[in-house]
Amino acid sequence: MALPPENTPPSNETPASNDKAAAQKAAQQDVFLREVDDALRQDQVQGFMKTYGIMLAVVIVLGLGGFAGWLYWSHHQTKQLEERTEAFVQALDSVQADNLDDAATKLQPLADKGSDANATSARLLLAAIALEQDKKADALKIYRQVAADAEAPQPLRDLAKVREVAADFDAMKPQDVVDRLKPLAAPGNPWFGVAGEMVGMAYLKMDKKDQAGPLFAEIAKDEDVDDGLRSRARQLAAVLGVDAVDDVVDEKGEAIEKPVAKLVKAAEVGGE
Repeated sequence: MALPPENTPPSNETPASNDKAAAQKAAQQDVFLREVDDALRQDQVQGFMKTYGIMLAVVIVLGLGGFAGWLYWSHHQTKQLEERTEAFVQALDSVQADNLDDAATKLQPLADKGSDANATSARLLLAAIALEQDKKADALKIYRQVAADAEAPQPLRDLAKVREVAADFDAMKPQDVVDRLKPLAAPGNPWFGVAGEMVGMAYLKMDKKDQAGPLFAEIAKDEDVDDGLRSRARQLAAVLGVDAVDDVVDEKGEAIEKPVAKLVKAAEVGGE
Protein backbone atom coordinates (compact mmCIF):
# COMPACT_ATOMS: atom_id res chain seq x y z
CA MET A 1 0.00 0.00 0.00
CA ALA A 2 1.38 3.35 -0.97
CA LEU A 3 2.24 5.82 1.81
CA PRO A 4 0.54 9.25 1.81
CA PRO A 5 2.67 12.27 0.95
CA GLU A 6 4.53 13.91 3.88
CA ASN A 7 2.55 17.16 3.63
CA THR A 8 -0.73 15.37 3.68
CA PRO A 9 -2.42 15.87 7.11
CA PRO A 10 -3.38 12.84 9.11
CA SER A 11 -6.67 11.38 8.15
CA ASN A 12 -8.27 12.52 11.40
CA GLU A 13 -7.12 16.22 10.97
CA THR A 14 -8.33 18.65 8.32
CA PRO A 15 -6.74 21.97 7.19
CA ALA A 16 -9.58 23.87 8.86
CA SER A 17 -8.96 22.24 12.21
CA ASN A 18 -5.24 22.99 11.93
CA ASP A 19 -5.95 26.71 11.30
CA LYS A 20 -8.30 26.80 14.28
CA ALA A 21 -5.69 25.22 16.53
CA ALA A 22 -3.04 27.67 15.33
CA ALA A 23 -5.37 30.62 16.01
CA GLN A 24 -6.11 29.35 19.51
CA LYS A 25 -2.43 28.92 20.19
CA ALA A 26 -1.70 32.44 18.93
CA ALA A 27 -4.51 33.82 21.08
CA GLN A 28 -3.15 32.01 24.12
CA GLN A 29 0.30 33.42 23.45
CA ASP A 30 -1.15 36.92 23.05
CA VAL A 31 -2.99 36.62 26.37
CA PHE A 32 0.17 35.34 28.01
CA LEU A 33 2.22 38.24 26.62
CA ARG A 34 -0.37 40.75 27.83
CA GLU A 35 -0.32 39.22 31.29
CA VAL A 36 3.46 39.39 31.33
CA ASP A 37 3.36 43.00 30.10
CA ASP A 38 0.77 43.96 32.73
CA ALA A 39 2.83 42.31 35.42
CA LEU A 40 5.92 44.12 34.24
CA ARG A 41 4.11 47.47 34.24
CA GLN A 42 2.75 46.79 37.72
CA ASP A 43 6.24 46.01 38.95
CA GLN A 44 7.53 49.24 37.37
CA VAL A 45 4.76 51.30 38.98
CA GLN A 46 5.38 49.69 42.36
CA GLY A 47 9.10 50.33 42.01
CA PHE A 48 8.50 53.95 41.04
CA MET A 49 6.13 54.50 43.96
CA LYS A 50 8.61 52.94 46.39
CA THR A 51 11.34 55.25 45.11
CA TYR A 52 9.44 58.46 44.43
CA GLY A 53 6.06 57.96 46.08
CA ILE A 54 6.72 60.16 49.13
CA MET A 55 8.25 62.91 47.01
CA LEU A 56 5.33 62.81 44.57
CA ALA A 57 2.83 63.02 47.43
CA VAL A 58 4.66 66.02 48.86
CA VAL A 59 4.64 67.75 45.47
CA ILE A 60 0.90 67.11 45.06
CA VAL A 61 0.12 68.39 48.56
CA LEU A 62 2.25 71.49 48.05
CA GLY A 63 0.65 72.12 44.66
CA LEU A 64 -2.86 71.85 46.07
CA GLY A 65 -1.88 74.02 49.02
CA GLY A 66 -0.37 76.66 46.73
CA PHE A 67 -3.47 76.68 44.52
CA ALA A 68 -5.72 77.05 47.54
CA GLY A 69 -3.51 79.87 48.82
CA TRP A 70 -3.67 81.63 45.46
CA LEU A 71 -7.46 81.38 45.43
CA TYR A 72 -7.64 82.85 48.93
CA TRP A 73 -5.17 85.64 48.07
CA SER A 74 -7.05 86.50 44.88
CA HIS A 75 -10.36 86.62 46.73
CA HIS A 76 -8.80 88.72 49.52
CA GLN A 77 -7.27 91.17 47.04
CA THR A 78 -10.55 91.52 45.14
CA LYS A 79 -12.45 92.11 48.36
CA GLN A 80 -9.92 94.73 49.52
CA LEU A 81 -10.05 96.51 46.16
CA GLU A 82 -13.84 96.64 46.31
CA GLU A 83 -13.74 98.02 49.85
CA ARG A 84 -11.15 100.70 48.95
CA THR A 85 -13.06 101.67 45.82
CA GLU A 86 -16.25 102.04 47.81
CA ALA A 87 -14.46 104.16 50.44
CA PHE A 88 -12.96 106.37 47.73
CA VAL A 89 -16.36 106.89 46.10
CA GLN A 90 -17.85 107.81 49.47
CA ALA A 91 -15.02 110.29 50.04
CA LEU A 92 -15.71 111.91 46.67
CA ASP A 93 -19.38 112.16 47.57
CA SER A 94 -18.38 113.97 50.76
CA VAL A 95 -16.18 116.36 48.77
CA GLN A 96 -19.04 117.15 46.42
CA ALA A 97 -21.25 117.76 49.45
CA ASP A 98 -18.57 120.18 50.73
CA ASN A 99 -18.04 117.98 53.78
CA LEU A 100 -14.25 118.07 53.58
CA ASP A 101 -13.56 116.84 57.10
CA ASP A 102 -15.63 113.72 56.52
CA ALA A 103 -13.89 113.16 53.17
CA ALA A 104 -10.48 113.44 54.81
CA THR A 105 -11.51 110.95 57.50
CA LYS A 106 -12.51 108.43 54.82
CA LEU A 107 -9.39 109.01 52.73
CA GLN A 108 -6.76 108.76 55.46
CA PRO A 109 -7.00 104.95 55.90
CA LEU A 110 -6.65 104.56 52.14
CA ALA A 111 -3.65 106.89 52.01
CA ASP A 112 -1.92 104.86 54.73
CA LYS A 113 -2.12 101.62 52.71
CA GLY A 114 1.09 102.17 50.77
CA SER A 115 2.19 103.56 47.42
CA ASP A 116 -0.09 101.94 44.86
CA ALA A 117 -2.36 103.96 42.60
CA ASN A 118 -5.31 103.92 45.03
CA ALA A 119 -3.26 104.99 48.05
CA THR A 120 -1.40 107.66 46.09
CA SER A 121 -4.63 109.06 44.64
CA ALA A 122 -6.03 109.27 48.16
CA ARG A 123 -2.95 111.18 49.30
CA LEU A 124 -3.27 113.64 46.41
CA LEU A 125 -6.92 114.22 47.23
CA LEU A 126 -6.00 114.81 50.88
CA ALA A 127 -3.51 117.46 49.71
CA ALA A 128 -6.19 119.13 47.60
CA ILE A 129 -8.53 119.17 50.60
CA ALA A 130 -5.78 120.71 52.74
CA LEU A 131 -5.33 123.50 50.18
CA GLU A 132 -9.06 124.10 50.11
CA GLN A 133 -8.97 124.43 53.91
CA ASP A 134 -6.06 126.92 53.72
CA LYS A 135 -3.63 124.36 55.12
CA LYS A 136 -0.93 125.06 52.58
CA ALA A 137 1.93 123.61 54.61
CA ASP A 138 0.10 120.30 55.02
CA ALA A 139 -0.69 120.18 51.31
CA LEU A 140 2.89 120.92 50.27
CA LYS A 141 4.17 118.23 52.62
CA ILE A 142 1.93 115.61 51.02
CA TYR A 143 2.81 116.71 47.48
CA ARG A 144 6.53 116.48 48.24
CA GLN A 145 6.13 113.05 49.80
CA VAL A 146 4.28 111.72 46.75
CA ALA A 147 6.73 113.31 44.31
CA ALA A 148 9.64 111.68 46.15
CA ASP A 149 7.98 108.26 46.51
CA ALA A 150 9.87 105.96 44.13
CA GLU A 151 7.21 103.25 44.52
CA ALA A 152 4.31 105.50 43.50
CA PRO A 153 3.14 105.50 39.84
CA GLN A 154 5.21 107.98 37.83
CA PRO A 155 2.23 109.90 36.36
CA LEU A 156 0.95 110.58 39.88
CA ARG A 157 4.44 111.62 41.03
CA ASP A 158 4.59 114.12 38.16
CA LEU A 159 1.12 115.39 39.06
CA ALA A 160 2.23 115.91 42.66
CA LYS A 161 5.28 117.86 41.51
CA VAL A 162 3.22 120.14 39.26
CA ARG A 163 0.63 120.82 41.95
CA GLU A 164 3.30 121.43 44.57
CA VAL A 165 4.97 124.12 42.42
CA ALA A 166 1.62 125.63 41.44
CA ALA A 167 0.61 125.89 45.10
CA ASP A 168 3.92 127.45 46.14
CA PHE A 169 4.85 129.34 42.95
CA ASP A 170 4.77 132.85 44.42
CA ALA A 171 6.98 131.85 47.35
CA MET A 172 9.55 129.93 45.29
CA LYS A 173 12.67 131.31 43.68
CA PRO A 174 12.27 131.41 39.88
CA GLN A 175 15.29 129.21 39.36
CA ASP A 176 13.84 126.60 41.73
CA VAL A 177 10.67 126.55 39.63
CA VAL A 178 12.73 125.95 36.50
CA ASP A 179 14.79 123.23 38.15
CA ARG A 180 11.69 121.42 39.39
CA LEU A 181 9.58 121.60 36.26
CA LYS A 182 11.92 121.87 33.29
CA PRO A 183 11.96 118.07 32.73
CA LEU A 184 8.16 118.20 32.38
CA ALA A 185 8.11 121.41 30.31
CA ALA A 186 8.97 119.64 27.07
CA PRO A 187 6.78 119.01 23.99
CA GLY A 188 5.24 115.56 24.11
CA ASN A 189 5.13 115.44 27.89
CA PRO A 190 1.55 115.23 29.27
CA TRP A 191 2.35 118.17 31.58
CA PHE A 192 4.00 120.31 28.91
CA GLY A 193 1.31 123.00 28.91
CA VAL A 194 0.94 123.51 32.66
CA ALA A 195 4.60 123.00 33.54
CA GLY A 196 5.77 125.00 30.54
CA GLU A 197 3.61 127.98 31.46
CA MET A 198 5.07 128.10 34.98
CA VAL A 199 8.62 127.71 33.66
CA GLY A 200 7.95 130.51 31.18
CA MET A 201 6.68 132.81 33.94
CA ALA A 202 9.78 131.95 36.00
CA TYR A 203 11.94 132.95 33.02
CA LEU A 204 10.11 136.28 32.90
CA LYS A 205 10.80 136.82 36.60
CA MET A 206 14.48 136.26 35.83
CA ASP A 207 14.22 138.65 32.85
CA LYS A 208 15.02 135.83 30.43
CA LYS A 209 12.59 136.92 27.73
CA ASP A 210 14.65 135.20 25.04
CA GLN A 211 13.81 131.85 26.68
CA ALA A 212 10.26 132.65 27.77
CA GLY A 213 9.02 133.81 24.35
CA PRO A 214 9.91 130.67 22.35
CA LEU A 215 8.56 128.46 25.13
CA PHE A 216 5.20 130.24 25.12
CA ALA A 217 5.14 129.97 21.32
CA GLU A 218 5.68 126.20 21.51
CA ILE A 219 2.84 125.87 24.01
CA ALA A 220 0.54 127.94 21.80
CA LYS A 221 1.20 125.69 18.80
CA ASP A 222 0.76 122.40 20.65
CA GLU A 223 -2.72 121.05 19.84
CA ASP A 224 -2.58 118.66 22.80
CA VAL A 225 -2.55 121.59 25.24
CA ASP A 226 -5.78 123.02 26.67
CA ASP A 227 -7.27 125.74 24.47
CA GLY A 228 -7.42 128.32 27.25
CA LEU A 229 -3.77 127.76 28.12
CA ARG A 230 -2.79 127.95 24.44
CA SER A 231 -4.59 131.26 24.12
CA ARG A 232 -2.71 132.75 27.10
CA ALA A 233 0.59 131.44 25.76
CA ARG A 234 -0.13 132.92 22.32
CA GLN A 235 -0.76 136.35 23.81
CA LEU A 236 2.34 136.20 26.00
CA ALA A 237 4.48 135.12 23.05
CA ALA A 238 3.10 137.99 20.96
CA VAL A 239 3.89 140.52 23.70
CA LEU A 240 7.44 139.14 23.75
CA GLY A 241 7.69 139.54 19.98
CA VAL A 242 7.56 135.85 19.08
CA ASP A 243 5.24 134.59 16.35
CA ALA A 244 3.11 131.91 18.00
CA VAL A 245 0.82 131.35 15.02
CA ASP A 246 1.54 128.94 12.18
CA ASP A 247 2.37 130.58 8.86
CA VAL A 248 -0.59 131.82 6.82
CA VAL A 249 -0.38 131.03 3.11
CA ASP A 250 -2.19 132.35 0.04
CA GLU A 251 -3.87 130.33 -2.71
CA LYS A 252 -0.47 129.56 -4.24
CA GLY A 253 0.85 128.21 -0.95
CA GLU A 254 3.18 131.16 -0.41
CA ALA A 255 3.56 132.63 3.08
CA ILE A 256 1.76 135.90 3.73
CA GLU A 257 3.75 138.35 5.80
CA LYS A 258 1.65 139.85 8.57
CA PRO A 259 2.49 141.57 11.85
CA VAL A 260 2.33 139.29 14.86
CA ALA A 261 -0.45 141.28 16.46
CA LYS A 262 -2.68 140.86 13.40
CA LEU A 263 -1.99 137.14 13.29
CA VAL A 264 -2.95 136.78 16.92
CA LYS A 265 -6.14 138.75 16.41
CA ALA A 266 -7.04 136.74 13.32
CA ALA A 267 -6.48 133.47 15.17
CA GLU A 268 -8.60 134.57 18.10
CA VAL A 269 -11.44 135.74 15.87
CA GLY A 270 -11.30 132.51 13.91
CA GLY A 271 -11.51 130.46 17.10
CA GLU A 272 -14.69 132.17 18.31
